[in-house]
Amino acid sequence: MKKRVLVVDDSEIVLAKAHEALTAGGYEVSTALSAAAADRYIYGDSRPDIIILDVMMPILDGDKKAKILKGDDSSRDIPILLLSSKNEEELARLVAESGADGFIRKPFTYREMIEAVKITL
Repeated sequence: MKKRVLVVDDSEIVLAKAHEALTAGGYEVSTALSAAAADRYIYGDSRPDIIILDVMMPILDGDKKAKILKGDDSSRDIPILLLSSKNEEELARLVAESGADGFIRKPFTYREMIEAVKITL
């Protein structure tokens, strides 16, 4: 059975690129344009095996959403990767503070995206 990946980003271009990369990597991919829209997947029937969250989004940033998910009994076991163009030092800090499991830097190659998901799963 294919592993499910949920990608959350406010950019449709990033979502399309991530979807293409991960589908090519053999994953079942869902996308959401906001942290709030992601909830229907996270708490629904198509619960993801891993979540990729963009850090800078309107209303609720990905690192804040990661912290909420990691603090919730029903979602704390889902691995989370933060996605951002911030430098590695800043991303490592956000990962540590939010409880996320790692990060992917933008811009990413298909290989980088697939490898990060594979390693985290």
